[in-house]
Amino acid sequence: MPHVKSFDSVGQARGSVPLARRIRCGGIVTRKEALTRFRHARTGERYEWIARNAWGEGRHRSCGCGPPNGACGSIDENVPQALSGYRPRVAVTASAGYQYTDTNITSGGSSTAIVRTENHGANAPRSAGLTVSQTLFNGQQTANRTRAAESQVSGSREALRVLEQSVLLSAATIYMDYLRDSAIVEVQKSNVRVLEQTLKQTRDRFNVGEVTRTDVAQSEAQLAAGKTQLLTAEANLVTTRANFRRIIGNEPVALAPGSPVDRFLPPTLPSSVELSLIENPNVTASMFGIDVNYLQVKINEGALLPTVTFQASVQQSYEQTISIFRSFGASAIAQLSVPVYQGGAEYSLIRQSKETLAQQRLVLEQTRDQTRANTVTAWGQLEAGKAQVASAQAQVTASEIALNGVREEAKAGQRTMRC
Repeated sequence: MPHVKSFDSVGQARGSVPLARRIRCGGIVTRKEALTRFRHARTGERYEWIARNAWGEGRHRSCGCGPPNGACGSIDENVPQALSGYRPRVAVTASAGYQYTDTNITSGGSSTAIVRTENHGANAPRSAGLTVSQTLFNGQQTANRTRAAESQVSGSREALRVLEQSVLLSAATIYMDYLRDSAIVEVQKSNVRVLEQTLKQTRDRFNVGEVTRTDVAQSEAQLAAGKTQLLTAEANLVTTRANFRRIIGNEPVALAPGSPVDRFLPPTLPSSVELSLIENPNVTASMFGIDVNYLQVKINEGALLPTVTFQASVQQSYEQTISIFRSFGASAIAQLSVPVYQGGAEYSLIRQSKETLAQQRLVLEQTRDQTRANTVTAWGQLEAGKAQVASAQAQVTASEIALNGVREEAKAGQRTMRC
């Protein structure tokens, strides 16, 4: 279960560059992890086959080379960008050139005689310097930016989980659709064979005078209708096969039959709703969005706090003037900057970010409501599907009994074989 935390206090940031690399969206779930996760969630050969092929082909087609993966990679880079605020900045400067100087300097004398000294000539000034600056305190803006970047990466990870579920659901759906359409084709083929046998028997009985021409025509019409249904089922199977190839990437060969997965579901509807509100990636992505907006408020509030910086520099110069051949300088300066009035822009940003935070909280509530509604709808559809399966099985059992009875009555001459 994802752990989502709102940062109610400002402290030392816990982010790191390896974190961004470790949860890079393009490699959140590897092929092996997907197989393991899906195998635990859905046992059976067919689901392992789905995970192996759908993840290898379907995810590559839907995510690996598309915009979502590139978007996740760009979001990951927010973490090292935020962490750069903790590190010093080092700059090396160097200069060289040519200059000509012609000066006339008053260097003494009396009120009646002024002594002037002329100084002229050319030289080649050169210098090299090193400057190191470090931010010591900036109102916890760097710490909050790092946390916000980590929350953005986590949110993008949840968005990728949504895409992952969509790919696997599409694969499982087309898998079961192909099994269904294949079974329908086999049923229609069996139905055609039965109707052909029935037509043959009807014609034989017509030849001996047991039935009329009307019975033969009815059997012929039923056979024609059965062949039409068979052609329709085969056309549907061709369409499903094409979609199977599009989603999975391979042709369906020797697919294992389906089996119920009720044992993996929560036992009751309330527990299903509770689980969906905790683990649904849309919900967790919205929660991470709240963290990001909350931290943005803290970042904007940090702009009102003092800033402390430290700067150290050294410089070596040669021939900066005609009279000075070499000079060396070094300095270390700490600077405190306290914002007093900056036109009110910072306060406006704070109010704006708070409004965005309130909006994101409403989005979270809407997402939870939609997730709850989807869960209840899916649960109702599952219960209805179970009831339909039970009714269909009872109908098949009753139909088999009726068919056997009709056949026995027909053998005894008490009923004709009309459908």
